[in-house]
Amino acid sequence: MMESSITPFYELIEEIEIVEDGSSFAENALIKARTIYNRLHDDSIVIADDSGISIDALEGAPGIYSARFAKEGATDKENLQKAIDALKKRGVSQSPAHYTAALAIVSKYGEYVAHGWMHGRVIDTARGSKGFGYDPIFIPHGYDKTLGELDDSVKSKLSHRAKALRLIKPIITMLKEKA
Repeated sequence: MMESSITPFYELIEEIEIVEDGSSFAENALIKARTIYNRLHDDSIVIADDSGISIDALEGAPGIYSARFAKEGATDKENLQKAIDALKKRGVSQSPAHYTAALAIVSKYGEYVAHGWMHGRVIDTARGSKGFGYDPIFIPHGYDKTLGELDDSVKSKLSHRAKALRLIKPIITMLKEKA
């Protein structure tokens, strides 16, 4: 078995812009992973992710547009405010919602995707300053605090990314053994 190491792609290739034009989190994660893989050598194992929040009262928005909900290049604060404003415009003070994380792997042995979800509800008032993005309005199932108020140790157990990582870990192990 070859010795492996993890190297961020930006240390291996020139700066590039990746257009995320897929119709799902999985498609966008695969687009990112394929783009980087195609610029590296065949022995690479590339892992990329795409994630966001889907709010039922907003018909699933922002979804795959979570990072650019307010506009292209929007800040977390701008996206958060647009979500709050959209809820208030609909006369909704809370709504079921969920975070999705899709992790994609691309290697010479194939392509794989794993998903993780965190379910809960959003509220129309930001609470807490921890985390990022939509965390100040998202309350996970079984809790009465937003992710913006919860300790990192609690959040890491609930995290949609952590769940996806746990699911994809056996694939990474298998690929490393093949390398």
